[in-house]
Amino acid sequence: MRRAWTLAVIVALVSVGWAACSRGARPDHPKLVVLGFDGLDPTLLDLYLKRGEMPAFARLIKSGTLSKLGTTVSPESPTSWASFATGVNPGKHNIYDFLVRDTQTYLPDLGIVHVQPPTFLFDWVPLSRPKVTSLRGGTSFWVTAGQAGVRSEVLTVPVTFPVEDVPEGELLAGLPTPDVRGTVGTYSYWATDLSRYQEGDSEMGGILKHLAFEDGVAHTKLIGPPNPIVKKQIKEIYAKGNLTDQDRTKVAELQVHEDASLPIDITWTHGSNKATIALAGQTIALNAGEWSKWIDVDFEINFFIRVHGMVLLYLVQADSELKLYASPINFRPDEPPIPISAPSSMAADLYKRLGPFRTLGWAEATNPLREEHIDEKAFMDDLMRAFDDRAHVILDRLGNADWDLLVGVIESTDRVQHMMFRLIDPTHPAFDPVLAEKFGDSIERVYKRADQFVGQVLDIVPPDTTIMIVSDHGFHSWRKAVNLNTWLVQNGYMALKGNAAAPDKKLEDLFGGGEFWENVDWTKTRAYSMGLGQIYFNLRGREGQGIVSPGAEYGALADELKGKLLASLVDPDNGVHIIRNVYKRDDVYTGEFLGNAPDLQLGFEDGYRVSWQTTLGGSPPGILYPNTQKWSGDHCGFDYQTTSGVFISNKPMTRPNPSIMDIAPTVLKLLGVPVPGRMDGKPLF
Repeated sequence: MRRAWTLAVIVALVSVGWAACSRGARPDHPKLVVLGFDGLDPTLLDLYLKRGEMPAFARLIKSGTLSKLGTTVSPESPTSWASFATGVNPGKHNIYDFLVRDTQTYLPDLGIVHVQPPTFLFDWVPLSRPKVTSLRGGTSFWVTAGQAGVRSEVLTVPVTFPVEDVPEGELLAGLPTPDVRGTVGTYSYWATDLSRYQEGDSEMGGILKHLAFEDGVAHTKLIGPPNPIVKKQIKEIYAKGNLTDQDRTKVAELQVHEDASLPIDITWTHGSNKATIALAGQTIALNAGEWSKWIDVDFEINFFIRVHGMVLLYLVQADSELKLYASPINFRPDEPPIPISAPSSMAADLYKRLGPFRTLGWAEATNPLREEHIDEKAFMDDLMRAFDDRAHVILDRLGNADWDLLVGVIESTDRVQHMMFRLIDPTHPAFDPVLAEKFGDSIERVYKRADQFVGQVLDIVPPDTTIMIVSDHGFHSWRKAVNLNTWLVQNGYMALKGNAAAPDKKLEDLFGGGEFWENVDWTKTRAYSMGLGQIYFNLRGREGQGIVSPGAEYGALADELKGKLLASLVDPDNGVHIIRNVYKRDDVYTGEFLGNAPDLQLGFEDGYRVSWQTTLGGSPPGILYPNTQKWSGDHCGFDYQTTSGVFISNKPMTRPNPSIMDIAPTVLKLLGVPVPGRMDGKPLF
């Protein structure tokens, strides 16, 4: 009997040990934390380190490593973070830019996900939910690690929406998680001084409405998610191309019913500097310059479908004029229309424990500031709250989850540089000495907040934890904008019908299925540009109306364009060659997704970037003009060789010249997990 009891105990202990191993317990390896700060720039970081303003960073560097981190071609966040996750070049993961084009129709679409709309019976009863599929190939290192039993927490890393199941782990999605409208961030703005002619959609995704008060009250509405049935009907009309007047009339009729909405009543006394807003059964009293708390808003699409969101209000002004701003409507974490975490219950559990937090992938109010509907103070207040939202989630999982590997990314470091670089560059066309006096330390403040956050992490994790800090790229001042398609037109590579320039494009054209390329003569066009520095050839057999033959003609066109861009695209004001490098597709990319790559990727010189209209395929008059907008710093389209990110660790690095592709194999090696042979990166330790 005693022998049987002893045997049973041994079996039980072995079973417990096996169960612990199967859950991923790895006592032979210390914990590993990978923190990402989007856009953390090596030059600025070095400046703040020398000032003694980054003590937590300095503590890690003293015992380990500080290095520049090579980025991807091109240095765009989705591209770089995809290489971070998979350890491969874009030719193997398929993310080259924020946008892709349909090679048959030339129409642009989001370049990170593919959305399959819901289906309905009789255009009424829902048969299926929307289906979102990631366009990213490759395998994330946290999936590979999980398959080997590593317990992981993956938090707001870009290019993790739609969510993927992580064996032994949890994942909360990051960019490009949309708002309830299915966009990267549609904000709303109402104002008494906004004319009827200014109403509508702004260039970069705002909904602008005039306010008219009668007896101290104005009635308006908050625009919510589009009706997928009506949206489908509109897209079908646009897909025909060459719209008739009758088609445009039909679109206008449909657009009246395109969006779900909620009524808003605003009560205001002229000159009071305060207002009361009634929305979704709630009454919110705000003083001018004050933000609301999160407000729950529910939208009814039809009898069967409701979409749950949450929104922030900001009272911009309430003296002689009233101006009101509403943030993009975020998914409510406990009831998103599509999963934003894996397991799906994770987001709801965080919501119950922490309260509301931003679910939108692009969490900061960059476009409202760029379009001057909020000011610098409102932007910075909102950005610091966005930083804290991400930080609270990461710190919560650090302290409350059972993990071996934690990966968390905060992107506020990127957003503040996009908007505030003009205030640390006196040569920038938008430099304002008065604003610089007030907000010139904005970037520095966010870097110092990042350091404070790292200090909080160090206070929580065990002392033998390996820490790695990564940024996906650096930053440049963007002083002049380049209309790349206009250059292609003027140099005979792109042809317009009747020499007519295409009308300016808006983001709503992209998300709403608007018209594109309507003035382009594809029978005479050899090359066109879309996205952030990409040039595509109108290739026979690939493009719907291709005229450039593969092989010798393709190669000759690549050589010709490269030579001409490098030699002749010169700033007449200072003689600077605007293009620093031109990268041919086959020289920089390899892999199964090579066919989706741009034929040429431009590397712009410091100070120059493609115009916003170029990114959407536009060709407005003129090639070069000063960038006077508040979006004043950038990295997209700049030469990757001058746009490196940052790598920091408390562990000394044993291999020089690290790349963003090296992070994935480094993590796996530190965890004792075999590194897949298809990875392009190599371990750094």
